[in-house]
Amino acid sequence: MYNLIVLAARPHDWSHEQFIQWWRGEHADVTYPLPGLRRWQHTEVLDAMDDRSREWDGVSILSFDSREDLDAALASPEWQAAVENVGKMRGKRILVMGEEKTMVEVDSATS
Repeated sequence: MYNLIVLAARPHDWSHEQFIQWWRGEHADVTYPLPGLRRWQHTEVLDAMDDRSREWDGVSILSFDSREDLDAALASPEWQAAVENVGKMRGKRILVMGEEKTMVEVDSATS
């Protein structure tokens, strides 16, 4: 899998709950149609290890089969719609991408 990872923080005039509701609701609705999107995991940040990490509200991992599939999604009208929707939000974010490697896998027979 090739992943686009988004770490995001809400605008100062939004509550954490409002931001998560927007991300998992209105923004999700314009993100689901991305071409080639194979998986989307979202984590609501509920606690942080240190003060520098407390300003973030959530992490999304959008997974594609390849870098080429991600590039095609980023060039699509669906991506443009998602970007326009984020423009309404005004929070801050970090976007990074790379190849996924499973480091530990849960064996369903032993869990």
